[in-house]
Amino acid sequence: MLHKSGSGACRNALFRMLILSFDKNSPELIRSEALKVLEKGGIVAYATESFYALGVPATDEEALERLFGLKKRPAEKPLPVIIGDTMTLKSIVKDIPVRAGELMEKYWPGPLTIVFPAADAVPALLTAGTGKVAARIPGESTALFLARGLRLPLTATSANPSSQPPAETPGQVMDYFGDRVDLIIDTGRSPGGRPSTIIDVTVVPARILRAGSVRLEERLYF
Repeated sequence: MLHKSGSGACRNALFRMLILSFDKNSPELIRSEALKVLEKGGIVAYATESFYALGVPATDEEALERLFGLKKRPAEKPLPVIIGDTMTLKSIVKDIPVRAGELMEKYWPGPLTIVFPAADAVPALLTAGTGKVAARIPGESTALFLARGLRLPLTATSANPSSQPPAETPGQVMDYFGDRVDLIIDTGRSPGGRPSTIIDVTVVPARILRAGSVRLEERLYF
């Protein structure tokens, strides 16, 4: 469980920017340093199955505000979340609809983001006031390593200022943000390609919000 620091001053005294790679650092060290950064409200850049993403704890309002400011992201745009297991998912959703369970069983871990009814404690900034939260267990990637290792719901917004192309390399993350990102987990160039598919199962029929890597069969899920 993430424990918040005691004062705003302490939270603002973030680490100097770190770059760690699995080639030079152990998974245990990377996991430990990521947790230290996140506990102080810092921002971690990591690779997903497609592009680099920016992660903060999904329930930390101060960290979310910092992330929105960094990306210059409009407040009316919600942030997607990655989780490592169903127990973590249950901490941020009110319930798991039957259709969602079927999709989870078939496509997770993988690039399918499912929109759930958000738990009451989830910050409105994360959901853009919609009362819904978009989450997935990612496929094989640093994203999955972090989500499973930290057991925290983490944001998975693309590592770019709003309206700019998503970063495919640590160098591009640095070009965009410099040392305003506290930790970059360097795994070289990300695979690129299509982003995750997003489907909203809180409505009937379910609705695809973004076409992506997973092609859903409408006759089964709509």
